[in-house]
Amino acid sequence: MRTIYVVTHPEATHHVERVVGGWHDSQLTPAGLSAAASIADALRARIPDGAEVELFSSDLRRTRQTAEKIAGLFGVKPILDPRLREKSYGVAGGRPQEWLDQRFIPPPAAGERLEHDEGVEGAETKGACARRVYAATDEIVRRPCEHQIIVTHGGSLTFVVTAWIKMPVEAVGHAGFRVPSGSITTLREDDFFHNRTVAGLGDARHLDSAVSS
Repeated sequence: MRTIYVVTHPEATHHVERVVGGWHDSQLTPAGLSAAASIADALRARIPDGAEVELFSSDLRRTRQTAEKIAGLFGVKPILDPRLREKSYGVAGGRPQEWLDQRFIPPPAAGERLEHDEGVEGAETKGACARRVYAATDEIVRRPCEHQIIVTHGGSLTFVVTAWIKMPVEAVGHAGFRVPSGSITTLREDDFFHNRTVAGLGDARHLDSAVSS
């Protein structure tokens, strides 16, 4: 049985400052750091002692900080991969969210969505983001480890999940899984049928302890 835990980083400074995230290299807030510790504890409770664990993370600071909390409990070193980053919003990164909202061109309800130009200089298309996350996820899945942890971003999580269930990248134009910051999504593949399931999407119950502490 293979299990992959996909973690979305918890509260970061761009959330509270109301600026655009993307590739803007924000860091975790004090509340985010507390939540990252709770994420690590939740994963430690789910993964058997002594099991081999691999840890992969986006290379942006907010995901690295989350991964470092997890790494400390499992005694592993995070493997940083820029392909697990959030979608780039080009020149909008780090600017006020209102600045982007005034310029953003939403994709059409039908027609070309993957390569849709959102009207922001340097921004990635949905397709470009999906293809790099697919490439990273496929490499992770080809490794034989039974317990893997991926620390990424809310937007990129959709493509980790669709890559996991082998949805063709050409079909993800309408795909979108909204999960809470700091959540854990559990993916499993059985050893008999080799079916790939989404066993839990966006679980955030462990964050209750972070809020109360």
